[in-house]
Amino acid sequence: MNASQPPIEDYALLSDMRTAALVSRAGSIDWLCLPRFDSEACFAAILGTRENGRWLLGPTGPAETKRSYEPGTLVLVTQHTTDTGTVKVEDFMPTREHSTHIVRRITGLDGTVEMRHEWVLRFGYGQHYPWIHRVTDHSDLGASEMLVATAGPDSVLLRGPRLPRPDGHVHADEFSVSAGDSLTFAMSWWPSHLHAPAPFDVARAEASTLASFRAWTDRATYHGCDAEAVRTSLAVLRGLTDRDTGGIVAAPTMGLPEQFGGPRNWDYRYCWLRDASLTLSAFLQCGYKHEVRTWRDWLLRAVAGDPSRMQIMYGVDGRRDLTERELPHLPGYADSRPVLLGNGASEQHQLDVLGEVLSALQAARTIGLEESEDSWALQVALVEDMVEGWDRPDHGLWEIRGQARHFTHSRAMVWVAFDRAIQGVEKHALPGPVERWRKARDEVRADVLERGVGPGGYFRQHDETDEVDASLLLLAPIGFIAADDPRYLATVAKVEETLLRDGLVLRYRTESGVDGLAGDESPFLACSFWLVEAYALIGRHDEARALMDRLLSLRNDVGLLSEEYDPHQERFVGNTPQAFSHLALINAATALASH
Repeated sequence: MNASQPPIEDYALLSDMRTAALVSRAGSIDWLCLPRFDSEACFAAILGTRENGRWLLGPTGPAETKRSYEPGTLVLVTQHTTDTGTVKVEDFMPTREHSTHIVRRITGLDGTVEMRHEWVLRFGYGQHYPWIHRVTDHSDLGASEMLVATAGPDSVLLRGPRLPRPDGHVHADEFSVSAGDSLTFAMSWWPSHLHAPAPFDVARAEASTLASFRAWTDRATYHGCDAEAVRTSLAVLRGLTDRDTGGIVAAPTMGLPEQFGGPRNWDYRYCWLRDASLTLSAFLQCGYKHEVRTWRDWLLRAVAGDPSRMQIMYGVDGRRDLTERELPHLPGYADSRPVLLGNGASEQHQLDVLGEVLSALQAARTIGLEESEDSWALQVALVEDMVEGWDRPDHGLWEIRGQARHFTHSRAMVWVAFDRAIQGVEKHALPGPVERWRKARDEVRADVLERGVGPGGYFRQHDETDEVDASLLLLAPIGFIAADDPRYLATVAKVEETLLRDGLVLRYRTESGVDGLAGDESPFLACSFWLVEAYALIGRHDEARALMDRLLSLRNDVGLLSEEYDPHQERFVGNTPQAFSHLALINAATALASH
């Protein structure tokens, strides 16, 4: 393990709903892509060392650190207490400014604390040194100069009352902060061919950011059990949503391993139709509707054209080319290589995706969101294409890199796609060849019940195995099978028998070889929340509550969850924060509250 890399659970999220930053407990921003979630990183220390870029503002020596978000927001407040005093650091990204900014304010609370300031910019995912120079500035931060860094299309500036000085390829400074002192630093990005952004009113920007986040999270209609955890997860999901395009990224990071030192190091900074649809379903359960309309408009733009060419993921702006390649200059988190840019799964065939999309849109119709002529026409075209091609093998929910299979969950989600389209006709008077869709729905259901149930009487991963995977826990929540059906109950029991690792749920057994990859992985947090939901549906309420409490205890100090959790090392694993984990938390909470 690289000693300079903090545990993944040490990181908190900052977001302006265009991009995101990860800041460690020590006060180091070790990941930031500019200007978008899926742009090149200029701070990439999380995948290497400080030489790959970071922005540190923290005590020079040991400190006791406490952190929290301002309630309902992603404005981070960190308090460092040393032997000589206490300081508070407030970090946020303004959500109402035209340009992208990060603001960091240090306030002395007690005594005196020695602080270290390092500003290490490396564009091109930590590879390229920018040209940095000082220029005269006039701003409300009290600075007479500002640092300006430029590399190709990108420029970044740093304003503040005391700017770091060059020390080799690092800009660094050390200074004392005493009770009553306050220093504010603001970093801003802009296209290098334009003029630098003017100084902005930091106090107004902070108040606006707090107000806009709270106005959004206060709209949540969910007030049941675990309401605060749900509120935090809603704020995280909002932070992963692009405010300009409506695209929702699966996570703001890339390359964080599913096994330390292993090869499963994917780039998650893109918009999966599945993850985004499930996020919208979680929003709808909590009373949000406008977000669904915005995302539907994004979907229309991204998928426009031949429905048979629909991808399972796109760039935040709807771009299609997500070609996967290695970044060999980065050593990776915990020496986990290769560090992969782009995602080859974008070229896969995954049958389940349309079911998740149409399920979210049907839920939106149910709460009153009217279809436009174009949005319904797109859904009809996608369903009609599915009528002809639903029996093909696919790579499934888990995006296996091995042989395509007839995955049971995928085919059940095909049933969902037909079922939700039929509901659009029957319940909302939309036009469509409903008889053909009913016939296809019945054929799919009969096929799943014949080929998807093994000799053991439980649903199986695909029709050539007796293995299960955790996605089968979803068959009752999606309405494919009743929760008290013996086949579903047997499936829950088989998942418990074969996929539990220290009480948490694996996606599937990697030793089966189904995914075509070397190495192992840790329990997938969303799958454990699915087991909570399954327990609630089948009446095992005490077990549902106990597992939910354990999962909530795994969140880090500011309420975030990564993709996976290693119960042996008691550490986060995989990209973070993970939309799938947080939306599954919301679904589990609502299931517990209603059963």
